[in-house]
Amino acid sequence: MIASLIWPLVGGLLIGLAAILLLLGNGRIAGISGIFSQALFENKGAKGLSWPMVFVIGLLLGGGGYRLFSDQVFTVQVGIVPLIIAGLLVGVGSSLGSGCTSGHGICGIGRLSKRSIIATCVFIASGMLTATIVH
Repeated sequence: MIASLIWPLVGGLLIGLAAILLLLGNGRIAGISGIFSQALFENKGAKGLSWPMVFVIGLLLGGGGYRLFSDQVFTVQVGIVPLIIAGLLVGVGSSLGSGCTSGHGICGIGRLSKRSIIATCVFIASGMLTATIVH
């Protein structure tokens, strides 16, 4: 029981710490869609790996590491095509909304950005509406 309460708290604290360190150390907001876009489309030249690419690699290794050391198994109930379409829609929505849930919800609200507070409320309301319609 205690572990089920502690691990989400630890995870949230680590996400917050990472967001603070990125903002203080690099002057950048830890919005995953923007970082992922930079990792894919930024001209790296002869510099090697850019910090966005390292960030994305860290996310993948973190998820993979969790899968290796956890006995929990997550299954997805839809095929690959709906997942790809959903991912593309999230990318378009992130572009239209000037950021994603992590950028607005974690970093924007932490900076008391009115735009981010409104965007996060819209994200939550849209998710609730979608879940209600689908189920």
